[in-house]
Amino acid sequence: MKVLGEKWAMLALREITFGARRFDEIVFNTGAARNILASRLKSLEAAGVVTRVQYETNPARYEYELSEAGKQLFTILHSIRDWGDRYVRTDPENVVVFRHTCGEVFRPEMHCAACGEVLDADSTITAERDMHQSDLPHTEA
Repeated sequence: MKVLGEKWAMLALREITFGARRFDEIVFNTGAARNILASRLKSLEAAGVVTRVQYETNPARYEYELSEAGKQLFTILHSIRDWGDRYVRTDPENVVVFRHTCGEVFRPEMHCAACGEVLDADSTITAERDMHQSDLPHTEA
């Protein structure tokens, strides 16, 4: 949350993920103040989430791209967007529909890499909690 929790950071990442790469595009699409957005992009760059790529030399101009670490946020960002579209939006006519390369409407889901089970709030526990539960005496019902 130290990296992503700063105001405007998630919106800047959303815009870069959706294809807005230049500073002015990101400012326009987020509504962030230029100085604040510049600060957030510098923080994201310092954290290794985005990279700046020069596309013009005179004057020097840059585009922002997701780094490998930033690309790993893709499923998280789409899951948050999907949640917002389902439970927060009051204007469903303006929901942007995404399609997967298979042609179907894209609905993000997280699965366990080992067994393939869909992740939900009841399907995981921390390893520490699991360790402590194994120390409890077992009783027969």
